[in-house]
Amino acid sequence: MPDSKQIMVGLVSDTHGSIDPRVLDALDGCDHIVHAGDVGDACVLRQLSGAGPTLHAVRGNNDPPRNSSGADARILETLPLELCLPLPGGELVVLHGDRVKPAARRHHRLRMRYTRARAVVYGHSHRLVVDQAERPWILNPGAAGRARTFGGPSCLRLVIDGPRWQVQTLRFPPKPVRSRAQPKAPL
Repeated sequence: MPDSKQIMVGLVSDTHGSIDPRVLDALDGCDHIVHAGDVGDACVLRQLSGAGPTLHAVRGNNDPPRNSSGADARILETLPLELCLPLPGGELVVLHGDRVKPAARRHHRLRMRYTRARAVVYGHSHRLVVDQAERPWILNPGAAGRARTFGGPSCLRLVIDGPRWQVQTLRFPPKPVRSRAQPKAPL
């Protein structure tokens, strides 16, 4: 029996038009990159497509075409609201999560809705979550941009080795906020 190739899937969400360069570096070499919505600008998708051979993205509540213009609006408009990726060992379901309410019961509702999935990836909350208490796993890569990172930009890597799945969590320290120079007091 031939050895199975290890597959790495990078998971990001909530970039809102900007992706942290450290997140981009962490995704380098991934076989698939998945964006769970609130892309914010098609330039993010162009950056991500350079980091891995296959890019999959869904539309979030902040991705309506009215927030962009021209070709970028058409790109965001074509993103599906949900997708299912068949991978070795199971299916990975991707959605933004804003339509699954209430937030307090989101994990339960996702598990009930996607019983056949091995894992469900969602965004929207900007909070990094790896819930492997039961199947399907519920994964939220947190915010990979600058907006509301709750402790710093983050992403997840899903490492698939045959039937074995492992989640790696990556969080980067927040970048310091540059303050405007204060005028010097007269002497």
